[in-house]
Amino acid sequence: MVPSPATPAATQGTSETESLGPAPMGAASPPGLGPSDVPEAAAEKVEVEVELAGPAGAEPPQPPEGGWGWMVMLAAMWCNGSVFGVQNACGVLFVSMLNTFGSKDDDQMVFKTAWVSSLSMGMIFFCCPIVSVFTDMFGCRKTAVVGAAVGFIGLMSSSFVSSIEPLYLTYGIIFACGCSFAYQPSLVILGHYFKKRLGLVNGIVTAGSSIFTVLLPFLLRFLTDNVGLFHTLRVLCIFMFVLFLAGFTYRPLASSVRDKESRIKGGNRVSLFSRRKFSPPKKIFNFAIFKVTAYAVWAFGIPVALFGYFVPYVHLVKYVNERFRYKSNEEVVLTCIGITSGVGRLLFGRIADYVPGVKKVYLQVLSFFFIGVMSMMIPLCSVFEALIAVCLIMGLFDGCFISIMAPIAFELVGAQDVSQAIGFLLGLMSLPMTVGPPIAGLLRDRLGSYNVAFYLAGIPPLIGGAVLCFIPWIHNKKQREINKTTGGEKTEKMLENQNSLLTSSSGIFKKESDSVI
Repeated sequence: MVPSPATPAATQGTSETESLGPAPMGAASPPGLGPSDVPEAAAEKVEVEVELAGPAGAEPPQPPEGGWGWMVMLAAMWCNGSVFGVQNACGVLFVSMLNTFGSKDDDQMVFKTAWVSSLSMGMIFFCCPIVSVFTDMFGCRKTAVVGAAVGFIGLMSSSFVSSIEPLYLTYGIIFACGCSFAYQPSLVILGHYFKKRLGLVNGIVTAGSSIFTVLLPFLLRFLTDNVGLFHTLRVLCIFMFVLFLAGFTYRPLASSVRDKESRIKGGNRVSLFSRRKFSPPKKIFNFAIFKVTAYAVWAFGIPVALFGYFVPYVHLVKYVNERFRYKSNEEVVLTCIGITSGVGRLLFGRIADYVPGVKKVYLQVLSFFFIGVMSMMIPLCSVFEALIAVCLIMGLFDGCFISIMAPIAFELVGAQDVSQAIGFLLGLMSLPMTVGPPIAGLLRDRLGSYNVAFYLAGIPPLIGGAVLCFIPWIHNKKQREINKTTGGEKTEKMLENQNSLLTSSSGIFKKESDSVI
């Protein structure tokens, strides 16, 4: 359910790509409003795009489109599954926490327990801008391995608490921060190995969380019923250990011939203590990308749409338990969302490869419309089968929303700044995804029913989708301004060249006429 966009290979500042050496000056630049599309002589109104560009020609080689990249894809798929499969199945853990720590005297236990899962999801996104900086400085492999180790520690410590409050720290912060540090590099590394197949690979990788979402609810229900909450958390530590091993597959691409020659000439000292290798990025937080208007609108519209997005994942199992008491397999609703979400990621990930430019945003608009409407229809379902149908539709468009986030970011800011663009967006997403489920839990405690909570959860996706409709128009308008500016400069240069040719030809003609006289 969580965005898992892959970052294109030309991400600026990543230490694993910085050592690759400059690309030829004639290399084709990526599409979109990337700064590389703007010449140095552009007017002030396009200076933002120029500022976002890195050094001229400092692009890595073309991605290999396979090879070891398939192993990287599988590791990233496990990362998405183990991190967000657990988050998506939190409804089962939510019920188990209520049974373990709840008491009849506490009339706000649903509100307090909802903070555990929502804080965990929010912290994963909140840390993403910071993780993008660490990824730029230390590379994908080191960042992912350390993150998985921290997540393991947080999850293991969560299995030894005696009340709900310590879980805010161990599960909501430590475990979530570790997952964030393991998750963000999996987005970046895919773009190092794939470009033409990026949409398809991105869909396959993000389908990992869908597969885990389908299977984990049954596993968690079995474990919580038979061994309890604490032993269940210890079993989940196995997933984090495998994620720790998977991080070692994020191997940097081979160095360029130019760097190899410099090592031969300078010896090992040059290669080990190279300034390019260990120097931090010039801009730790590149806030200049928010001056790209289309990206700023996108970074505002997505968080607005997500205020009610995570509510069904946290409260739907509890809602089914209350509304359909005769059903003993309430976790099947999460499984249905996971199944169609995986289908949606593969389907719309492939469709996005054929949708030109920023028009991919319209796919997200469509997905938010259906997510909002389906959320409002949950309380209207009087039979369990109707609720299953709603969950299937919701999951399909959930996969659509997730699978096209990276391609849209690439189109809006270009390859050089897409890593931080995604990091900032995920960080902004943390607030609505954190506060949404507790507010829904508070409404449940106050009103005694989830109906109003689900009705209100469907409104933000509709508003956010309406905001996103303006992005293609803004992007195209900016591109016309850039083309007009660059076109005017080319015309002036052509006129200058023509004038110089006329002047020189007239001088030659005058000399010839003088000689004739």
